Amino acid sequence: MILGVLMGLAALGAGPAGARDAQSCMGADEAACMLDAIWVAAAVLPKEKQARLARPFLETVSLSSDAHLIQEWRTRLGASVARRSSSIPYARQKAELALSAGDWDEFLRDARAGVRPFNIGRPEIMAEGARMAPNAAIRRRVMEAMFDLAGPRQQASGLDRSFEQADFGYALAELSMQTCDLGQFDRAVALTADPDSLRYALWRRRMTGNAAALAGRIRQDANADDTHHVRTALEGYAPILENGYCP
Repeated sequence: MILGVLMGLAALGAGPAGARDAQSCMGADEAACMLDAIWVAAAVLPKEKQARLARPFLETVSLSSDAHLIQEWRTRLGASVARRSSSIPYARQKAELALSAGDWDEFLRDARAGVRPFNIGRPEIMAEGARMAPNAAIRRRVMEAMFDLAGPRQQASGLDRSFEQADFGYALAELSMQTCDLGQFDRAVALTADPDSLRYALWRRRMTGNAAALAGRIRQDANADDTHHVRTALEGYAPILENGYCP
């Protein structure tokens, strides 16, 4: 499998994709062009690191409803299209456990107190609770409790900053992006450890439109040392690929 992936990587410089690499994605087939831009950023990495990106890349591609696009990348990478795991995430399991024992008032009381199951992964568990909320009013209650627990933005960094605040910021930013709430999104991103991240720039574009304008940044910020930049770009563009832009 790895050999097939590496052969696919070697062939990426040829064909129509190569012609798009130096162009803006404005006015183009956005999804195809943005994926090309992300893989151009991967091209500066050593081959073994590129190979490790094949699975998460194809997982992201598989979110698209475009069968032709999926098949194109399957052929280019010489690998089957990977599907995301169908198992229930840890945070979802814990949120379901918390809600099975009581109502939303108890859920929020236990979350604020940090008792089990909120003693580990509280931001993620509360975020799953917000997604499970039966209506918008309860979802807002959960999110406001998350903002309260995160506290005011800390200017410190490293060991001096609240890691839980950054986790709350990330979870709230994702929730706000998913519900297309730009105001709450900007409020949440300010709490994250890296508010200028490409991930958040792409998530914000889901609400404001025109993610294609970030294609140049994706290519130009390519990092030959590790895969973080490419993985961040994939995480940032995945919601647009899967669900499109907000109304």
